[in-house]
Amino acid sequence: MSIREMSVAGSFYPNSSQEIEAMLDHFNTILEKNVNMHQLLSFESRAVIVPHAGYIYSGFTANVAYRTLATKPLKQVVVVGPSHRQLFKGISIADYTHYATPFGMLPVATQTVETLKQKEGISFLPHVHAEHSTEVQMPFIKYYMPDVSVVELIYGKEDPHHLSSMIDQLLEESQTAVVISTDLSHFYDIKKAQKHDGICLDAITTLDPLRLEQGCEACGKTGVEAIILSARERGLIPHVLDYRTSADISGDTTQVVGYLSALFEERNHA
Repeated sequence: MSIREMSVAGSFYPNSSQEIEAMLDHFNTILEKNVNMHQLLSFESRAVIVPHAGYIYSGFTANVAYRTLATKPLKQVVVVGPSHRQLFKGISIADYTHYATPFGMLPVATQTVETLKQKEGISFLPHVHAEHSTEVQMPFIKYYMPDVSVVELIYGKEDPHHLSSMIDQLLEESQTAVVISTDLSHFYDIKKAQKHDGICLDAITTLDPLRLEQGCEACGKTGVEAIILSARERGLIPHVLDYRTSADISGDTTQVVGYLSALFEERNHA
């Protein structure tokens, strides 16, 4: 057994499963008071965008997307995130057997890992996988979908079209979901942040990858472009679920970070 141990537990999210569950209960209480839950949970979607900051800042936004995935009959979830600390070209796939979370171990979908390594020529670069953009998603997945297996893909400098082709292959499996991890602009004042973030949201809602180049400063812009390309190819309908900034929690409007969650609805569901 090879385990991807937790590297940001206690900083980006609590070490304790009880503390995380209390946070999620709090998020859901707010959500259920303010959103039409029947409509939210009725979306047929296996592709979402979520943020990856500390749960205190972006956990509510991410939680909205995971509530939608939790109702689906999924067997595996593929988490795609940018590398923040290591510079490299291409994509690294986590070739472990298990992924540790405060809620227990998530099994890695080792057959999918092997297939992607062989078909796509991607490799396992262990040093890039102490990465928070993907790790912070795993407690959500284990909590809401305890029986799924996971695949972790971390990209450096990568062609969005290549990543999109991989996403297309993965979504061909009806019980596979894809989670794209990104935050939006970083450390502008609130007005500038909302201007830059608005471009990202507009690109997603119009499925226009060229719009991303007009001022979107998402750290996971490659992943966002890839899922936009896949959504266009597959005829998916984009829906922004939540948008906010760190100022909603901190009160500091001088240096904010933007967060969004979105889903891509399948038109051809029964």
